[in-house]
Amino acid sequence: MATTKKEIKYINRDFSDFKTRLIEFAKTYFPNTYNDFSEASPGMMFIEQSAYVGDVLSFYIDNQFQENFIQYAQQSNNLYELAYMFGYKPKLSSAAQTTIDFYQQLPSKLVGSEYVPDYDYALTISENSTITSDNGTSFIIQDKIDFSLTSSQDPTEISIYQVAGNTVQYYLLKKSRNAISSTIVSQTYTFTDPLPFQTINLNTTNFLKILDITDSDGNLWYEVDHLGQEMAFDSIKNTNINDPNKMDNTPYLLKLKKVARRFATRIIAKDNIQIQFGVGSPDSTTEEITPNSNNVGIGLPFKQDKLTTAYSPTNFLYTGTYGISPSNTTLTVRYLTGGGVTSNIAANTLTKISPESIKFNLFSLVDNTANYIFSSVSVNNPLAASGGNSGDTLEEIRQNTLALVASQKRSVTADDYLIRALSMPSDYGTVSKSYIEQPKLTDNQVSTIETLNLYVLSLNSEGKLDYANTTLKNNLRTYMSQYRMIGDNIEIRDAYIINIGINFEIIVLPEYNNNEVLLACITALQTYFNLDNWQLNQPIFLRDLYILLDKIKGVQTVKNISIANKVGTSTGYSQYAYDIEGATQNQTIYPSLDPSIFEIRYPNSDIKGKVVPL
Repeated sequence: MATTKKEIKYINRDFSDFKTRLIEFAKTYFPNTYNDFSEASPGMMFIEQSAYVGDVLSFYIDNQFQENFIQYAQQSNNLYELAYMFGYKPKLSSAAQTTIDFYQQLPSKLVGSEYVPDYDYALTISENSTITSDNGTSFIIQDKIDFSLTSSQDPTEISIYQVAGNTVQYYLLKKSRNAISSTIVSQTYTFTDPLPFQTINLNTTNFLKILDITDSDGNLWYEVDHLGQEMAFDSIKNTNINDPNKMDNTPYLLKLKKVARRFATRIIAKDNIQIQFGVGSPDSTTEEITPNSNNVGIGLPFKQDKLTTAYSPTNFLYTGTYGISPSNTTLTVRYLTGGGVTSNIAANTLTKISPESIKFNLFSLVDNTANYIFSSVSVNNPLAASGGNSGDTLEEIRQNTLALVASQKRSVTADDYLIRALSMPSDYGTVSKSYIEQPKLTDNQVSTIETLNLYVLSLNSEGKLDYANTTLKNNLRTYMSQYRMIGDNIEIRDAYIINIGINFEIIVLPEYNNNEVLLACITALQTYFNLDNWQLNQPIFLRDLYILLDKIKGVQTVKNISIANKVGTSTGYSQYAYDIEGATQNQTIYPSLDPSIFEIRYPNSDIKGKVVPL
């Protein structure tokens, strides 16, 4: 008997389509076998059951196909996996941040004919110290506090606390630290044989980040984005041994280090964080091989494959460069938990610090004065904590992942370089101001698009603008090397500082006190010229200054405002003079063609006002 080739259509997607096609199929190929298609017939029961199964299967196939795309995925575990595939790490919780002030008293001592603070009684507060509020919310500080040291990154405010007669008895020292709402949790894991890609799981809620992982031999394990990443940032204390040209405002040297002990983290669920280690054995790692023409391509099956092989810059030897696997050791994992909306606490509520985190720099101090100084330590947050929330929603994971794909964490635009320079951690030096542009070309030069000049300025120990030292520039160059585009050449240069002074004359309304109005005008100008409000190449609009002083209560008329250049290193100003009059056009003082910034170096003395008669 001849076999009839049956026509089957695959475009049916729902129950009614499946049912209609099954009825048509039966009528076409089985006209004499079954022809009762009423709703009550037994045959329609089987047709509808088949349509039901087809509809359910179609739905799940569509759903599974949809879950393969970051734009349409709905299940949290799929979104986590897709986010990691594109390089984005979701956040399970976000910590609130605030600034905490730390205080301690110091006794005075007589040096010559002057009383000064006795730093023999200076205290140290250890890193990762915990400060708590009355309701039990915990915040930690990352950096150690040493009251005996001061620098531009870590200034110490000194004021007189107690006076007896004409003699200062105690001084009050104040330091500030940024703090985040978190708690340090520690867990240990024991490993025996080195197994490839071993994993451990942290079962916790409100996970923030891995603080550190150390093994029983004291080795530090480094977190990387993926196990194929061999290079990690490492910091070295900036001492005379490490850097003969040490500067106070660069506490650490930033280095790129090739690490074999590394791990990667990924979120499996909201309460499950997986830590994965490498594949290699500590005794057979090949990551220290220096590549040359004899060993490049080790591991390829045939030499001719070298002709068409795409070598990775992180693994071009084709050896086991995914890090080593822990073996015969115990790992101590410290991680941070906390954050959330409830961590956004009010100001003046963080007032408790554990005595175990406080110690004297000199361990031999056991007298009554030392006991009094130890008990004088106090803490407080002058500002409310903010920024705490419950982590990324599913839609935020989707949008953040799509944004990361476009940038790939690389600096693409000029603004990217500026933000990256300003975001370098202060331990490696602080870039206070930055500006980037293409080099200015003369008539006989050829444009070099890929070359960019990054102009930077730092701060000195008094919080004034200063030129970046060599160590800071080297740290910045190392930091940006991991983010710049391959075609970009970044030259780090000094911007120019133009110090200025302001003289103004005002007429005061008859019913107001001249001194009070004058002080209000000076305060307004100090706020206007605060360094936080100024950037490189920003002009001064004299019209804005007139409007600013006109708004001061009691000012009848602003008669005159003049800007003068302050120059001379012997008096603490910049060495560069500037023609203010020549740079003034249409009531606007323009900066120089070379990137520069206007600074009032001494606001208390460089802003002078005078009340004049009508």
